[in-house]
Formats: sequence, structure tokens, C-alpha cells
Amino acid sequence: MGVTGPIRVVVAKPGLDGHDRGAKVIARALRDAGMEVIYTGLHQTPEQVVDTAIQEDADAIGLSILSGAHMTLFAKVIELLKERDAADIKVFGGGIIPEADIPPLKELGVAAIFTPGTSTGDVVAWVNANVRHPADA
Repeated sequence: MGVTGPIRVVVAKPGLDGHDRGAKVIARALRDAGMEVIYTGLHQTPEQVVDTAIQEDADAIGLSILSGAHMTLFAKVIELLKERDAADIKVFGGGIIPEADIPPLKELGVAAIFTPGTSTGDVVAWVNANVRHPADA
């Protein structure tokens, strides 16, 4: 049974970071590309993000983290998805993330990291190519 309809992405701002312009720009770019986007707003806990993704039947979660807590927050979201039998929801993210932290994040299961300066077109293209592509459907 294949999955139909647009790709569904939860865009979230976990933790105490109060800067959401980048998350809103990405959310709009994904929406303008035909995806269904659920933006959770500021100050979400990893539990709230995962609950929203499961309730909304999301294909992916995009986390925006500028606070420096990326290792902890990404790890917790990945852990909760596994605990809730929802590890098929792809996790990607962006923000102020040092290059040295990207390989360990990918080892945790984060599918992609987008650093400052990445074009919205590149993020849209990655989601289209890697989230619910024909091999997944």
C-alpha cells in the first residue's frame, strides 16, 4: 500500500532558543513547494515535537536549533521516535551547528544538517529527494 498526498513535515524549534525566523523561512519554502507543513512554534520539548509528528502522521521532522543544545535535542528526538515505534519519520535540521558536530549527529540518525547560508531551494530539493521517495512509498 503506497502513501499518497503531499509530503508532511513538522518544523520545530525545540529548547529555549527564541529565534524562529529561519524556521519560518524553511516552513514557508516547503509549503510553497507543495508540502504540508506543521510549524510547532517556539520552546517545544522533544516530547511535544515527537507527539506532534506522530499525531500529524508526518513524514519528516525539521528541527531548527540555534541555542547550542543541538547534540542533546537531536538525540532526544531520535530516541523518542524509536521508543514510539516511529523511527521511519526522518529527522533533519539546521541552525548554528559546528561542522565537527555534524558527523556525530548523522551517526545518531539525523538524516541531514543544513548550516547557515544553505538556500531554501537546497532544503526543498533534499526533502523531495530523501523523504518518502518511491523506495519508501
